[in-house]
Amino acid sequence: MKLFEKIYDKCIELARHRYAVWFLTGNSFIESIFWPIPVDIMLAPMCLAKPEKAYRYAFYATVSSVVGAVAGYYVGYYLYELYLAGLFDTLGWTDTFSKVQEYLTRFGIFFIVIGSFTPVPYKVVAICCGLAAANHNLNIPSWQLQIWMFILVSMLGRGARFYLIAMLLKLGGSRLAQKIRKYIDLIGWLTVAAVLIGIVWYSVSGN
Repeated sequence: MKLFEKIYDKCIELARHRYAVWFLTGNSFIESIFWPIPVDIMLAPMCLAKPEKAYRYAFYATVSSVVGAVAGYYVGYYLYELYLAGLFDTLGWTDTFSKVQEYLTRFGIFFIVIGSFTPVPYKVVAICCGLAAANHNLNIPSWQLQIWMFILVSMLGRGARFYLIAMLLKLGGSRLAQKIRKYIDLIGWLTVAAVLIGIVWYSVSGN
């Protein structure tokens, strides 16, 4: 059953939609505040569908993601203690939030760069930075949490991540798209198996 091949074909079809850019920028914006769907999920198919526009898509994703992160920063600055602490607890993000605060204290601005480039939920990083800037409760120089510095390092990290994806997919072009389509079901089922194994391992080790 070629389930993932059908999903892949549908993603490429949607990536060619005339409103795809708006979907990309909207998703990139809200993903930096609360949305769980990573930017890469939309960016990669769009770069594969139209590799000649890959860098343009990376630019849109970077700018809209950073604008969203700024919104997340101010959500943390003004609203976290009033409204979000309970929500984070409900969503199970409290431990992640504590870890982010710990890493911010240890690594300062370098963790913001790492958080904006890696799969670490950047929404949590943005909100945590805003909260720390408001409360001055982390043992790091205050300039590292100022909004202008947050924007600068976010542009650096997010831009590096999205432009790297765009560059790789643009270089691969149609040949890479064909290769991915050929093996997408194998990749998909292996991913499902890995996730199930991870869940079982986590459940067993937790007990």
